[in-house]
Amino acid sequence: MKRLFTGAIKFREEDFKDHKELFERLGDKQEPHTLFIGCADSRVVPNLITNTLPGELFVVRNIANLVPPYREVDEFLATTSAIEYALRVLKVENIIICGHSNCGGCSSLYLEPHTINQTPHVRKWLELAHPVRDKVLALAPDTIAKRSWLTEQINIEFQLEHLFTYPEVKARFEAGELSVYGWYYIIETGEVFSYDFESGEFCLIQGIEK
Repeated sequence: MKRLFTGAIKFREEDFKDHKELFERLGDKQEPHTLFIGCADSRVVPNLITNTLPGELFVVRNIANLVPPYREVDEFLATTSAIEYALRVLKVENIIICGHSNCGGCSSLYLEPHTINQTPHVRKWLELAHPVRDKVLALAPDTIAKRSWLTEQINIEFQLEHLFTYPEVKARFEAGELSVYGWYYIIETGEVFSYDFESGEFCLIQGIEK
């Protein structure tokens, strides 16, 4: 904890001063242009990956960057409520679902049930990705490495499908008022691949992207 307290002091005395005017503007309101739905993995840092400043991203993070399909029920739904807020209140222009390499949540889909019993809430949460696991197993990858990257990428595709079950997402997207992206981030290389809806493939982001 000492390191964290030291970091808080350094932020106030150094980093904050470098962006003092920005933080003063952000003191009253936020106007992020993008909703970033990513994994809770500590190695995935949205602002670093996107080279953005505070105030630009509205961030939702959970295990395996999952998006529950839309439903109108009286429950406590963190990711669903964040999507609703981003669209209706913040009026974001973009939504990114970002998965990554070596995802622990995705690899947990293949654990024996008894090995994940110590985390019952995680086990329940990952039920959302069981169709991903089933599709990958049907493809019969011949190595664990291939199974891993197939799972991580197909998971992003499934979560994009879930996202479009949200009526407002679908309506704004079809009206050209909202852009939706699926990203796959390679931790060890820094590369980010973006999902091409037409080809169904992930393409390396390079050059200037609109």
